[in-house]
Amino acid sequence: MTVRSQNLEAIAPVLMTFDIHQTTGTDDLKDTNIGDPVTLTGDNEIGPVSAGDLVLGKLISLTLSDNDDGDRLATVQVGGVCRLAVSATVPSIGDRVVGGTAGTVKQAPTATDVPAGGHIGRGVVLEVNGTTNCIIYLS
Repeated sequence: MTVRSQNLEAIAPVLMTFDIHQTTGTDDLKDTNIGDPVTLTGDNEIGPVSAGDLVLGKLISLTLSDNDDGDRLATVQVGGVCRLAVSATVPSIGDRVVGGTAGTVKQAPTATDVPAGGHIGRGVVLEVNGTTNCIIYLS
């Protein structure tokens, strides 16, 4: 008998709803960003990650349509296990992550770069799929 593979991504996701940051009256997140990592940009407000940003979680869904700037809300997975795209420096098993480039995450900096308030790295990488994506426990 073979061992059944596990789908950790389906286990106990923690979801929250946020406002979407805007640049010159246009939402910074669109339907094409669903599945991307996001970061906090203000009080109860999120936007796309940039290199080195704290990763709040994974964008799961957006209300309304791309034409409804200012009225949409975002659902974000902030806890549980999820899959996120990676960029250089690709994390290894057990690493924490920070924002990478263009909707990705990358390996968090070493502990010597700890800012006031704690380490900026998030989660624990459970699996790495080459240079494509990783499965991370958002702890």
